[in-house]
Amino acid sequence: MYETATNLIDDAQKIIIIQAENPDGDSIGSSVALEEVLGNLGKKVIMYCPVDVPKYLRYIKGWDRIVSDFDTSADLAIIVDTAADVLLGKVLETPGVRHYLESHPVLVIDHHTTESNLSFEHTIISEEAVATSQVIYKLASKNNWKINQQAAENMLVAIMSDTLGLTTQNVDADVFTTCAKLVELGASNAQIEERRREFMKKAPEILAYKGELIGRIEYFLNGKLALVHIPWADIQKYSDQYNPSVLVLDEMRLVEGVEVGVAIKTYPDGKLTGKLRSNLPVSETVAGYFGGGGHKYAAGFRTYEEYDKIVGELIEATDKALKEHGSQTT
Repeated sequence: MYETATNLIDDAQKIIIIQAENPDGDSIGSSVALEEVLGNLGKKVIMYCPVDVPKYLRYIKGWDRIVSDFDTSADLAIIVDTAADVLLGKVLETPGVRHYLESHPVLVIDHHTTESNLSFEHTIISEEAVATSQVIYKLASKNNWKINQQAAENMLVAIMSDTLGLTTQNVDADVFTTCAKLVELGASNAQIEERRREFMKKAPEILAYKGELIGRIEYFLNGKLALVHIPWADIQKYSDQYNPSVLVLDEMRLVEGVEVGVAIKTYPDGKLTGKLRSNLPVSETVAGYFGGGGHKYAAGFRTYEEYDKIVGELIEATDKALKEHGSQTT
């Protein structure tokens, strides 16, 4: 797995790193870390994302080098943090991109355990890890590639982002060891956190909007499922300042009795996206019902259905997942 990936990188001179249309701290941190590592190998690297980087993620150094124009002259494409066609919709709809991906080598580096369903040939490095940057760290370490201070910092950013500051249930001793090695290489979590807090500051209107969202939360399955709906008007108005679903998801799963929190966004083209956070290891199972995936405690999906229909299916899928988990632990 790692050997094939290494050979693909060795054979390429110009590499384009692709993120999905829902960038987060791991996808951006992993992209800019990989740019540093590959740049040290003498590669020309372009970082691509089909959407603008949200303001609250701009504490990650290097975000401003991510472009929205796809360079088809690259020798190799590396997709980070996803192996799902559904999360690359905007990428694949860009003129010329699908043809490029079908006619050039593609390497996927991911940490989700969901099986790849990409509709073009690719090589994948995918293993159980807390963040894609942890997989990149292993790839670089196995090849004795230089990890400079900036690459180390960006890898640490990605890990801290996807583990909520090393607090999620999938954090193990290996993760702490990786973080310690990144600190030895010059990464400073204190400096990262200082920048993150500055960019996470909310305008008064965002705090007021958060209150509105909290007031919209609905509860199902005797309070085990918390659901909030975020319509397109909200996305247009607030998402550049702050991701609406991130505003309330953690609070939702911390309500007494709630096991699963879900935020559903609706778009004018009929698309719906769901972001899940759970206290039990069922998020990936629930998201999988809609063709999505992710982690046991955090996952997502995208679909094209009526909102009311999705809510009914979500209740059914969550109920089934919770009952299956209960039967497995008794």
